[in-house]
Formats: sequence, C-alpha cells, structure tokens
Amino acid sequence: MQKSAIGLVLWLLAALAAGLIGSQFMPGEWYASLAKPSWNPPSSVFGPVWTILCLLMGVAAWLVWREAGFSGARMALSLFIVQLVLNALWSYLFFGLQQPMVAFVEIIVLWCAILATIVGFWQVRPLAGALLIPYLCWVSFCIGTELSALAAEYLVMGRWHQLDCGGLTGPRRHAQGRSTRVNG
Repeated sequence: MQKSAIGLVLWLLAALAAGLIGSQFMPGEWYASLAKPSWNPPSSVFGPVWTILCLLMGVAAWLVWREAGFSGARMALSLFIVQLVLNALWSYLFFGLQQPMVAFVEIIVLWCAILATIVGFWQVRPLAGALLIPYLCWVSFCIGTELSALAAEYLVMGRWHQLDCGGLTGPRRHAQGRSTRVNG
C-alpha cells in the first residue's frame, strides 16, 4: 500500500512538473499582438484546465504502473514520458522562442504521442486510457486555436513575407535580445 501511494505521488509530480516547466514560458506582448480566433479562451482558463489535465495524466500513469509495473508496461509508460517532454517543449517553442510554425508542427507530434499513449494505456488498464481522453480533446482544441491564429496572422493579415526558411519561424532575435519581424 505504501509503495502504491508513493508511486501515485511520483507520477503526479512527474505530470505536474511538465506543466510547471511549460508554465515558465508565459504569453507576453508578442502573444497579445497575434490575431486570435474569437473563440480563443481567456488566459484565466488555461491554468485550471492544465492543472486538472496534469492530475488526470498522473493518475492514469499510476494506474498503468500499479497494474503492470514499469517493466510490464515499458512501452506505454515510455510513451507517457515522451508526451510529457513534448508537452513542456511546446510552451518553450511557442512562447519562449516565439516560433509558432515550429510549435504547430510539434503540437501535431504531441497529439500523436498522446494518442499512442492512450492506446498503450488502454491495453494495460482501460480506465487509464480513458483518463487521457480529455487531454487529447484539449490538445485537439489547442491545435484548432493555433491553426486559426496562424491562418489569421499569416493569411488574413498578410504576413507570409515575414516568415523565413520555408515559414518555420516567428520573430528573429538580434544580438541585443530585441525581437523584430523579418521583411522579405
């Protein structure tokens, strides 16, 4: 029983740590200046939603670990860890580096990793897979908002000329640390 409780705490901490790492890269003036869809949620929604999702992720991983152990569910739990890393990485790419196109590609990879984790968890403990479905739905919604914002920013606002190297960047950083848009 004590090992199980310690395991629960550790899996919860792992999931919350990914959220904490991602939260270090907060939206700023750059994000505020982007065109966003009218259905983009207010900033106050993201913290509570991500906290709940991280708790669900931690419980799901714990259920799989408790059912089969790490050696019995190595692939499923490894996928879980991979998607945690990808989750934290997205905030760094989008808010930290201000690279919306790279972040968009990364969030698609994250979505696939979440789906693979759901399948892996479901095979070990269906409830664990089911607990990740709200997370997949939220990331799907985030993909929609990001795609809509990208379309508004670059198609409607006519800013394609500000992208470089095939459109995989956002603002460029000068040596002094200021960010500016690149023209042509």
